[in-house]
Order: sequence, then C-alpha cells, then structure tokens
Amino acid sequence: MKRYFTTIGQDSHKVENVKNKPLMLGGVEFESDFSLAANSDGDVVLHAITNAISGATTYNVLGKVADEMCKKGVTDSKEYLKEAMSAMKNIEIEHISISIEALKPKFSPKIELMRENIASLLNISMDRVGITATTGEGLTEFGKGNGIFVTVLLSCCKEEENYIKRI
Repeated sequence: MKRYFTTIGQDSHKVENVKNKPLMLGGVEFESDFSLAANSDGDVVLHAITNAISGATTYNVLGKVADEMCKKGVTDSKEYLKEAMSAMKNIEIEHISISIEALKPKFSPKIELMRENIASLLNISMDRVGITATTGEGLTEFGKGNGIFVTVLLSCCKEEENYIKRI
C-alpha cells in the first residue's frame, strides 16, 4: 500500500555584492549585479528543496553535512541536493511546488529553465514541478530587495508493506 505525505522546506539568503560570485537559483545562473550571502553558491531554491527532502527522509543535509562538504571545497548546491536524494529510499516525489519571494531578479524569463533543471535533478517529469514568484507587494525585506526567500511544498508517496490504514 502507498502512503502519501507532504513536507515543507524553506530557506532564505541575504543579498550581498561579491564580485565573481554568480547568482544561482534552481541550478540556473541569473545575470545579476548581486549574489547571495552563503558559504556555498547560495542557491536558495535548491537549499529549500534539500530541506523539504530532509523532511521526507529525516536526513538533515543542510547544516553539519553541508558544512563538512563545504570544508572539502564542495560549494555547488546541486551536490547538497544529491546528498539529500541519496536517502530517498522507496520514496517517490509526486509533485513539488516552489514559491519565491524577492524583488529581483526577474524570474519569469528563466522559470521554464529552472523547472527543467529541477525536474532533472529530482528525476521527475517537468509537469511535476511548479514555480511561482512574487514581490509580496514589498511588505517584507525580501520584497524590498534585501534577500530571497523560498518555500517548497513536496508531495511524496512511499510503498509500505506494513502500513496500517487509519480510519
């Protein structure tokens, strides 16, 4: 019997101006006059996805595991996501919904490329990846352009032999 469940992941990073550090979002490079504060590449979208997967598997990657990887020179957030995915034993991703709050950059020109890249990283079809972006009418620091905030809702299912259906 399949058991369906949902997890949430979130992350945020502050805007910083570091020369020669690209702005990476969803594994896609954005042309920008700023980057995000982080020891890694600061890909806040992949970090939020990694956190959602950690919620599904209980294997927390961001924090101690990612810090150790970073000390070894691994700063590509795709590698953190791959590490989290390694714990997805018998868990299938049904759908992922990604909500981004930021004033900049403009996301619409690259949303399809982000969806394609995320689908590839998660080994799912593009129709299972939804991305929305908002400025939140400038009511928060993210909407004012001081950072980027991402929330991810991950719907999964797991085949379980001993699952007892509760009525």
